Amino acid sequence: MRKLQHGFSIITAIFLLVVLSFLGIAMVSFSTSQHQSSAMDVMGSRAYQAARAGIEWAAYQVVNSPASAASAVGCATNFAANDLKGSLGPFTVVVNCLPASHVEGASTIWIYDVSAVACTETVCPSTAPSQNYVERVISVKLGK
Repeated sequence: MRKLQHGFSIITAIFLLVVLSFLGIAMVSFSTSQHQSSAMDVMGSRAYQAARAGIEWAAYQVVNSPASAASAVGCATNFAANDLKGSLGPFTVVVNCLPASHVEGASTIWIYDVSAVACTETVCPSTAPSQNYVERVISVKLGK
């Protein structure tokens, strides 16, 4: 009777090792995906700040331009990667500025439709984004 039960504990031990190995692999996989998700969240926040820097640059250009002509405003520009310093360095920022005039009584008011796109690629927006592609777009209207 004893010979029939011989080797049963080794099968149980191998089964437990296989189950624990799969649990370990699942935990490592989950941890890796959480770290990647967290890194993408940080990159999204930095992309937002880079786009906001583009908007603030355009607002500065609008404020310091002559009020008489929209063509004097050079608020549309591109910032290549590493033009912005610090943690915003990896981002390319494209700032577009469309001026339009509006007449109120004897005054002409210029309205500027400004948008800034910040992304992690060299061309914003990217037609074939990479796996770690992050993009943020901000649009504002400025009046002078």
